[in-house]
Amino acid sequence: MARMIAERADVVPLVAEVFRTFGFEGASLARITEGTRLGKGSIYNFFPGGKEEMADAVLGEIDAWFRLRVFEPLHEGADPAAGIANMFDEVECYFLSGRKVCLVGVFALGNERDRFSVRVRDYFAAWIDALASALVRTGMDGAQAAALSEEAVGGIQGALVLARALDRPEVFVSALQRMRARLSAPA
Repeated sequence: MARMIAERADVVPLVAEVFRTFGFEGASLARITEGTRLGKGSIYNFFPGGKEEMADAVLGEIDAWFRLRVFEPLHEGADPAAGIANMFDEVECYFLSGRKVCLVGVFALGNERDRFSVRVRDYFAAWIDALASALVRTGMDGAQAAALSEEAVGGIQGALVLARALDRPEVFVSALQRMRARLSAPA
């Protein structure tokens, strides 16, 4: 049965879960209407540009959440150690301790990669830059901070994939704990 949703913003998280489950290519209109419990007309009213517009809205929402909750606390003016600790807390919470895949990562790996390459690249680059900035403010050399930031973000993404593949969320949690300890160590 179709339901009433007043705002496009209410639909975006529902569409995100369909993409998270089926990927961009597998998220057919039938699956999207089933996942949102909206009729096709309502879906196209909210997203006249179709599935690409839906994906763009989903990526935008994820980006905005991470910028506010993860990247900004890592940037200038914030206590770098507190920003780094916050990053790990927020990431663990956002990915449900390894039970939720990274949709940006899904888009980076699928056939839609080229279609959304700028959004995907900018998301990961912003994360790496924000973390490197915080590490530099802890006293770490710039090149070392950049390398460790890439390793940490890559490690988070890899741990998500591994936890999902093994169906063992604790793999993600323990990887985060190891990375947290490594990034908290004095420079």
